[in-house]
Amino acid sequence: MEFLSEYASFLAKTLTVLVAIVAVLLVVAATRGKGRRGNGQLQVQKLNDFYKDLRERLEHSVLSKDQLKTVRKAEAKAAKQEKKAPSSKARVFVLDFDGDIKASATENLRHEVTALLSMAKADDEVVLRLESGGGMVHSYGLASSQLVRIRDAGIPLTVCVDKVAASGGYMMACIGGKILSAPFAILGSIGVVAQLPNVHRLLKKHEIDFEVLTAGEYKRTLTVFGENTEKGREKFQEDLETTHELFKGFVARYRPQLDIDAIATGEVWLGMAAQERLLVDELKTSDQYLAERAAEAELFHLHFAQKKSLQERVGLAASMALDRFVLTWLSRLNQQRFW
Repeated sequence: MEFLSEYASFLAKTLTVLVAIVAVLLVVAATRGKGRRGNGQLQVQKLNDFYKDLRERLEHSVLSKDQLKTVRKAEAKAAKQEKKAPSSKARVFVLDFDGDIKASATENLRHEVTALLSMAKADDEVVLRLESGGGMVHSYGLASSQLVRIRDAGIPLTVCVDKVAASGGYMMACIGGKILSAPFAILGSIGVVAQLPNVHRLLKKHEIDFEVLTAGEYKRTLTVFGENTEKGREKFQEDLETTHELFKGFVARYRPQLDIDAIATGEVWLGMAAQERLLVDELKTSDQYLAERAAEAELFHLHFAQKKSLQERVGLAASMALDRFVLTWLSRLNQQRFW
């Protein structure tokens, strides 16, 4: 028992020291990182090299030495001829947007678009690999505006949806001159939703008053704690309808071939059904499309990477660990339904 007591005391002291060291490091990092917010770096990867490496690795495993030698000789000859002649290949700039409810990826997207517009021409192409279930109207409005910059510059924009582009996600997708979708991707949800709890009756039951003071008749319509009125509900619904009409008008502007009233019901469709309703132009995954383009064009993947402080990296690591834990258990529970 005495040994266990001493061991527990040792662990407590060690933990205290570790916590103190981490706290000091966080303070130092916060001090050094002060004023450096917004710094980042544009990373560019030539995707042709990526596809070439995949092919060469497979060839090395499958072909005989003589076959491999013949292939390499032919490639060397083609590369030599290509160096002599000026390159006439088109350029494709590839961007990624993985959207959350706040469209946080917009911060990187705006820098990526600014960079490519500094040199892209009308005979180039921008391919956006888009994944988003939508979110806040103003956030996705700003994200969509970044894509409008590309379209207004006269540069062809192709949007690829492999999994989902719904609500705000489709608001972005519709700007593309061409929309490609995987057969079972989810698209649509052209609608507006707002929901909030109201605990006024609970507060009233416990004799708790909550005062809401406003200047302006509609400064507050629905609240969480106050007593909601029918007039406030009507105004809130009116605002939702107005936003919906603006959403419909925006989509109709960039996809005039749509029967906007028929598809702007808030419904979603899988890729095959979405194509029938003209929400997408072609059923094809981003992998297939980019592999095809790599055979005839130079592909450049652009990613603007923000520099993160130590405390942000620690927080991100903790968040990712928690996400993995939750997703693992959700996956296990879901699998049990099919056992």
